[in-house]
Formats: sequence, structure tokens, C-alpha cells
Amino acid sequence: MKAYMYDNLPGDQRLPHDSGRQVTAEDLAGLGVLYYRFPETSDVDALAAERGYRNRDEIVVSPEKMGDVYEDKVKMFFHEHLHEDEEIRYIRGGQGYFDVRNKGDEWVRIQLEKDDLIILPAGIFHRFTTDESNYVHAMRLFKDEPKWTPLNRAPELDSNNFRKEYVSQYLN
Repeated sequence: MKAYMYDNLPGDQRLPHDSGRQVTAEDLAGLGVLYYRFPETSDVDALAAERGYRNRDEIVVSPEKMGDVYEDKVKMFFHEHLHEDEEIRYIRGGQGYFDVRNKGDEWVRIQLEKDDLIILPAGIFHRFTTDESNYVHAMRLFKDEPKWTPLNRAPELDSNNFRKEYVSQYLN
């Protein structure tokens, strides 16, 4: 895992956009973002049991696997949004970027590769993209039935209970 401030320069979202200003795992934890490196899936199993995650699936994001919808899907994942559940992703192959908002509402880019696991808290604004390789294989973990419901950033989300709880816990 490598984390840094996003440079906000124009260009393909899949480029590194590395400003050169590093962000530590401790800084991420201050935003509620947890990072683990798990070379064995048994470690993922233990974390899932500890956090009450009973379901999982795997997704491959690549032009070969997704065909003509790949570019549209990658653009959709890159829309700033939040979820009302934690988002847990374990990278099984390839790499990609999760961008999260910091306390100053700036983007922090988190580069993940094989064996990296990230937990984003409910209510955090974020987005995802592959890197220039256009390939990531990820395991998604869920407490209940698998679902992925993005709520795109909009003023009305300020009153969303999950967003309000996130803000009070991490941004105040």
C-alpha cells in the first residue's frame, strides 16, 4: 500500500496522480480507513469472522472480463460516493486506487496491490479506479447478502445518518 495526496492535475484517472505528499497508515486510520497486508486468505477469514462478515464474492475488473461495459463501469466506480455499510476489499491480483476525502475535503489516493486489504467506514466519501494496467481482481466481503449501493455525493447526503455518524466520529 502506498498513500499520498492526489495531485488534482488533469489526465486519465488511472494515472498515479502522485503529488509527492505522502500519507501514512496512521493518517488513514484517523479517517477510519483501516489497512492490512494479508499474504494468506486464512488471515482474511479470521478478520471476516472477527467483524461479522458472512458473505463474500470476487470481482475481476478488466476489459477482457467485462468487455464493452468496462470503460463505463470504471467511470461509474470513479464517481464520488458513499455507502451505508463498511466497504472491505482484498486485492487478489493486479492493482487499483481508492481515493478518500480527508478532513480538509482533499483527495487521498491509496494504491493497493495483491495481498492488500482495506476497510472503508460507512459514510466516507470515496471513489475507485484501476491503474494503467486495467486489471484488478478483488474479494468483496459483506455482513449480509452481497450488495453494493453507491450514494453519489450530493448536498442532501449531509443529513444521511451514516454520513452524519462518520463526520461526528472522524471529521470533527
